[in-house]
Amino acid sequence: MPTNRQIILDNRPQGAATLDNFKLVSAPTPALADGEVLVRHHYLSLDPYMRGRMNDSKSYAAAQPVGQVFQGGTVGEVVESHNAKYAVGDKVVGYGGWQEYSVVKADQPGALKKVDTTHVPLSYYLGAVGMPGVTAWYGLVQIMAPKAGDTVTITAATGAVGSAFVALAKARGCRVVGIAGGPEKCKYAVDELGYDECIDYRQHTDVKGMSQALKAACPKGIDAHYENVGGYILDAVLLRLNAFARIALCGMIAGYDGQPLPMANPALLLVNRVKLQGFIVSEHMEFWPQALAELGGLVASGKLHPRETIAQGIEAAPAAFLGLLKGKNFGKQLVKLI
Repeated sequence: MPTNRQIILDNRPQGAATLDNFKLVSAPTPALADGEVLVRHHYLSLDPYMRGRMNDSKSYAAAQPVGQVFQGGTVGEVVESHNAKYAVGDKVVGYGGWQEYSVVKADQPGALKKVDTTHVPLSYYLGAVGMPGVTAWYGLVQIMAPKAGDTVTITAATGAVGSAFVALAKARGCRVVGIAGGPEKCKYAVDELGYDECIDYRQHTDVKGMSQALKAACPKGIDAHYENVGGYILDAVLLRLNAFARIALCGMIAGYDGQPLPMANPALLLVNRVKLQGFIVSEHMEFWPQALAELGGLVASGKLHPRETIAQGIEAAPAAFLGLLKGKNFGKQLVKLI
């Protein structure tokens, strides 16, 4: 059995996460028991939610255990199987974590899923046709519930969720305005992803400036908003919402280092009779088949072609993750292992 290199959480962050919170270790891969398969990971998924799990605090998911393999999504190939449902060579998506191999009890519900790479690249099952894509779909379809002609906005517009969101929203006839960091990302958002407009938050660093930019980009107001960041940008969005607007609250990355994120004018939620709903996509598994079918169709038809940022090698995962938290990635952040 191969030696398995792994990234573990060595200690919890005090404030901002650093490279010192992680440790690269090696461990022997155990022999397979009946029903198990050995998966060689091709790609690891890096996602913003992972930062919140590094803290030992109340959250919607259990904290990442110290001293154990850092948890996260993976895609790869079955290289040994003691399970009749899986053959050597099968391409699979799972939750193997930051390591080169994983031993999976393949009969456990949700542990492993075979995927078809004929029309969808393997890496996309960690992004556009995976958890981030379904996250975009659920927030848009089930919470924002847009009508044709609605103006919808989203923060982190060029990330894995945002890239899927714009394709889904445009398919429903919406005007879609993104918020992203830097002129290069905003140009990419409009020219390649299909946003109608994109606002560079680095050019609008307070509530007043962002509110003015949103007013210019959304002259008819905002009918629904998808929130990944929080902070002053959300305060600015609240100033531009139409009556009966809907907000899908997916993430608050501005507060992941532990500082509180107060809302400047929560009375606007009442004034505009706003529906604001937080959600965790793993709690809505019944919608995944429908969402994945639509997302796969958009990829196959060329209407969804997200960019990926790929770091090379298991040892690169911590630095790539910290870069993701600072917005250094373009599109979905992955680590390629082979």
